[in-house]
Amino acid sequence: MRFVGLIILTVGIATLVMVYRLPLLIFLLSFEGTPNLEPPSDKEQGRWVDDYYTVQSIDDRTIAIGEPRYWQANYSYLIMGSDSAILFDSGPGVRNIEPLVRQLTPLPVTVISSHLHYDHTGNNHRFNSKAMLDIPMLRQQAHLGKIELSASQHLGENEGFAVPALEVNHWWAPGQLIDLGQRQLEVISTPGHTPESIMLYDTDQQQLFSGDYIYEGPLFGFLPGSSLPDYLRSAEQLIGKIAATTIIYSAHRSASNGIPLLGYRDLTDLRDTLLDIRAGTVTGDSYYPRIYPVNEKMKLYTDVPWLVNWETIGSP
Repeated sequence: MRFVGLIILTVGIATLVMVYRLPLLIFLLSFEGTPNLEPPSDKEQGRWVDDYYTVQSIDDRTIAIGEPRYWQANYSYLIMGSDSAILFDSGPGVRNIEPLVRQLTPLPVTVISSHLHYDHTGNNHRFNSKAMLDIPMLRQQAHLGKIELSASQHLGENEGFAVPALEVNHWWAPGQLIDLGQRQLEVISTPGHTPESIMLYDTDQQQLFSGDYIYEGPLFGFLPGSSLPDYLRSAEQLIGKIAATTIIYSAHRSASNGIPLLGYRDLTDLRDTLLDIRAGTVTGDSYYPRIYPVNEKMKLYTDVPWLVNWETIGSP
């Protein structure tokens, strides 16, 4: 009887861990607190504008703003036209990015985040003009011009960042062209990492600003709202849309120094990995999260394989 009871207890514990695996992981991470900043490096590409941010010009109308001392090495992008500018992502808010942006351009700036995680929305409140992807999920969350984020959308509590209410002044629809004056950017909805993930695409310059959907390092496809079917759908959409010579400007870096750059091949490698996962021809490493190599630059972290429903595609 004791043996039977032990089996029942073990199965019960395992079931609870499986059901609550993600909240448990986030809870455990909450004990880590805010990591210390790395010391400034004299080998950093671009120029230091203080002891925290770096600035690196992509061209005369596009600037990468790096946070190499922050443990996630975030990159935000200031994208300028002749009349106005976009700040794509605003970092975690460890430092105030707004004075730096004002130094870099006199143009009116609208901030939009690639998605709603804390390390991309931390300075949004410092700008007067704030945009959001126009999808039903976010519209339903909006009240009196603000979106009350949930803890699982924000994920900042593990580093002590309070869950904010994000103000919205402009709603940008998927496929909409944003005219900055002699420069247009297309808003592309790319769910996968999160339901509300977006990219901005400059067709003329063949520049794709990707956020966390794809970047150098571990791609997180197991977080709240993550979806491998959506990841695959977005990859196929992008492969059919962008030019093969497009440069992808992503939001984090791992081994490289300077602006985190990827290309068309990295996107096709990710698509092929997702197809292999769906077909069951690759096994991956670890149990949770399951880890699949994509190429020499990236690995994809996913949920437990048998819990992924490939027949379901989200409708954010």
